[in-house]
Amino acid sequence: MDLENLNGLTGSEFIFEVEKRHIRQFAEAIGDLNPLYVDEEYAAKTSYGGIIAPPTFPIAIGQDSGESLDLGLDQRRMLHGEQEFIYNRPIRPGDILYCQMKVSDVYEREGRKGPMQFLVLDTEMKDESGELVVISRTNIIYRPLRGSHSPV
Repeated sequence: MDLENLNGLTGSEFIFEVEKRHIRQFAEAIGDLNPLYVDEEYAAKTSYGGIIAPPTFPIAIGQDSGESLDLGLDQRRMLHGEQEFIYNRPIRPGDILYCQMKVSDVYEREGRKGPMQFLVLDTEMKDESGELVVISRTNIIYRPLRGSHSPV
């Protein structure tokens, strides 16, 4: 399958309202109770001036929304390769994030067992003024079809 025609495909926008409890629950779930994420008094005294979300928090935003981009691909052939978060500023309680996923790149590399295809999915998260807060970038490996073997 030629994945190149997926490049630039964009999903529908969804909105996520960040609440303190979301940040606390996420921090507890990942086992990171840094006071910057859960203690208002402590966080207020830092250079951040208040609670911020852990750096990997955007992964929960996409999962919580139920939104996805229909790529029309066989899910069984998709393998999560890498995750990256590109921040312009921290996520804070009270943020209303306007999120949209798109295929930002498609490329092929030669693997040990032949060519492998890659998709780069970016979820851009902007604030109410349209300023970019963070990009959650996922690299998906689309594994080639294996030859089918019939029983002898």
